[in-house]
Order: sequence, then structure tokens, then C-alpha cells
Amino acid sequence: MQDFDIRPIPEEEIYRAQCYIDQIAKPLGAMGKLETLAARLAALQDTLQPSLSPREHFVFAADHGIETEGVSKSPREVTHQVVYSMLRGGAGICFLCRQHDFALHIVDVGVDHEFPLEGTALIHRKIRRGTRSFLHESAMTEEEVDRAISIGVVSVDEAVERGCKLLSFGEMGIANTSTSALWMYYLTDLPLEECVGRGSGLDYEGVQHKLAILRQAVDNYRGPVDAEAILRYFGGYEMVVTVGAMLRAAERRVAFLVDGFIMTACLLMARALYPAVTDYAFYGHAGDEAGHARLLRYLGADPILRLGMRLGEGTGAICAFPILDSAARMLREMASFTTSGVTDYVSSTE
Repeated sequence: MQDFDIRPIPEEEIYRAQCYIDQIAKPLGAMGKLETLAARLAALQDTLQPSLSPREHFVFAADHGIETEGVSKSPREVTHQVVYSMLRGGAGICFLCRQHDFALHIVDVGVDHEFPLEGTALIHRKIRRGTRSFLHESAMTEEEVDRAISIGVVSVDEAVERGCKLLSFGEMGIANTSTSALWMYYLTDLPLEECVGRGSGLDYEGVQHKLAILRQAVDNYRGPVDAEAILRYFGGYEMVVTVGAMLRAAERRVAFLVDGFIMTACLLMARALYPAVTDYAFYGHAGDEAGHARLLRYLGADPILRLGMRLGEGTGAICAFPILDSAARMLREMASFTTSGVTDYVSSTE
């Protein structure tokens, strides 16, 4: 796996931005969480005039071998069906990207389907037609991990070359909540049952079956438990690509929005490899998948929204964008006490 040079955002830079925010014509702390978001954005971009335009959203799509064990309510063919829906502009992520002016990129990195090579906007970077079942063997090879990380890196580099100032990532892959649950289990030491949820809509019996399969996969595993080994053995192509993309975004000092359970599990894995990556992450929302709230608490995350969403695709992250945009606009557009003609009622005495 390639190396990344990710520098933490210095606390003094965040403090300097907050000092500027305190000079905006308002009571101290009156803009609440917008101030916290704005200070980090300013420090991250090294400017008191942060910009979030242009912005881009990537959906990475792939299938998972563990799907054959009945861990998902939805069958594997749903993955490519949803990809076609995205390409037609009819999926949930599509209207949100249109609404909030995100360039949308759909990338096939491992879907078990042969898409037409021409005639659609699909980006073709398929590694293999789905991973292997980690119930019996490693889902990915080392070479496939390297390819997946590289796809994430290239995706971010291309976006940065286009001038992108904000990135967001989403996924499409039936059974990827199973991979997310096992990454969470191994990297947090939380009980497995607290990491496993309904996914695309399992009932109680379905969740219990999913838990039993994942517990058996854990029992069958005899390898090391370091992050790279867990990433490879239980990974999904779209998730490892996302890990690479998050790490490259942080290396290039580009802020990115984090979506729901699966994308937060990717950030957890990226953090296990390079802890400073979280300095560049903005948590979009707290989703309705069982493990997501626990994972956010483990990361010490303060999500922007709480809407009970669990669609995936990056929808919750894009919904949170207007709040982050408001934080940036506060810095760019609000007057200071010196320029507004308003008496400085923060420092003045009664």
C-alpha cells in the first residue's frame, strides 16, 4: 500500500481563525456550530475567505462476495440496477447533487455486471466482478488493495486538477454494511452485535442470520488483526477505493464530507492507517443504521444533521452541505466590528 504524507491541522491555526470570527459583528459564540465549522475550514484552506466551489461527489460501486450468504435483504443485481438509475439521473444522490451544484461521478470499481463501455457517463475502473466471500477466504488480494487505493488517489487528483475545493464520497454495493460492521468490530473492539444492523431493511430474523454469518467469519479468520490485514480480508472494492480517496484528499489538504455508516467505517479505517485524516473530515449526518451512532461516538464526531437517513450513496453528506456553506459564507460575507459601524458590544463594558 502506498504511503501518504498527511499533516495535522495546527491547533494554533484554528485558534487564529476563531479570533477573527470573534471580531465579526455579533455576540461571542452567537453563530454556534457554524463558528466551529468555519474555524476549521479557514485553518484547513489557510485563508479567512474559504471557498467550497467547485465541489464534486464520487459514488464508487462494487459487489461483495459475502452477499451470497444471505446477509442482505436486497439481491446483488440491485447494485447494477441502482447504478443505471444514477446514470439516468433518477437516484436519490442525483437530485441532491443537482440541487447543491455538486459534479457527480459514478465509478464502477467492482460491480458484478458488464456495463456498456460507451453511451453513459459511467467511469470504468473495475478491479474484478465483486470480491470473494470473506466467510471462506480473503475478500481481496494485496494487488487488488493497491489498485483500489490507487483508484481513490487518481479520482481525487483529477478533481483537484479541476479546481475542486470540497469533496464528498458515497457508495453503492449490496452487503457492504457487513464489511462495515466487521471493520468496526476489529478497529473499535465493540461487541459484534453492536456493529450489525438492518442494512437495506432486514427484519429481526434477518439481522440474526447476518450476525451469525459475520460471527462465523470472525471465528474462521486466522490472520493478523492490524488495520491493513483487516482492510484486505474483509474489504470491499468501493470501500477501499474510498479509503484511498479520503487519505489523498487529506494529503492534498481538501476538505471532504462523510456520509453514513459505510463511509464512516471507511473513515475509521483511514484513521487507523493515518490518524490525521480526520482533521479534514466533516461529518454530514447521524444515520439510522444501528452501528452508525456508536461509531460516531467512538470517533468523537459531531455530525451536522440528524435526519434518520440510511439510503447511502452520499445523500446525507450532500444534505449537510448548506450548513457547511453557511459557515464559509459567514467568514466571507459578514462584516466585522471595524467595518460594520456596529459598536463592539463584545469588548465594551456596561
